[in-house]
Amino acid sequence: MNKHLQKVREFHQRFGIEQPEYPETAHLSDMDIVMRQALLMDCGSETFKAITSGDLAKILAGLVDLAYNALAAIACRGDDVIATSVNWRQDGSVLSVMRVLADKINNCSSGESIHYSALYNICEQLTRGFINADFDKAFNMVHDNLLRSSTSSGSAGHDYAQRIAKETLPEAPDLSDALYE
Repeated sequence: MNKHLQKVREFHQRFGIEQPEYPETAHLSDMDIVMRQALLMDCGSETFKAITSGDLAKILAGLVDLAYNALAAIACRGDDVIATSVNWRQDGSVLSVMRVLADKINNCSSGESIHYSALYNICEQLTRGFINADFDKAFNMVHDNLLRSSTSSGSAGHDYAQRIAKETLPEAPDLSDALYE
């Protein structure tokens, strides 16, 4: 199992977010897919705003948040990360980054693990290739911050407002230490 997915599953177990036991696979309901898409779109918006401002630490936080939410969907399906071939056009243009992220987020509306995996993989690749940062270190910093800042609560079942609130990531810590000089 992917090491980052294990961390997300650990978070889900600790805070009562339902997920099948690995490797049991479940399909996401239509409302679960809509909820996941809302979370991804929020993270995508924050990432695009960070790209606009040129703040590398915030771009990194946005990419890690997108990856974390993509992994959360995979965990809720009971799947593992699927190796996908992801490429972005390294032409020095931020539009190519925006396009690839927007396309990968949009594809996640299928609710399929392959599309969530592709989003996770492109976030990892952009972290290393676009902003030159340590994805593993940043992911671990976000995960540790999430465990410190979250409080356990009972399962919200089909109350999607409560589930969105429970699964929305808090503001990322300062990830400047994960950026390479």
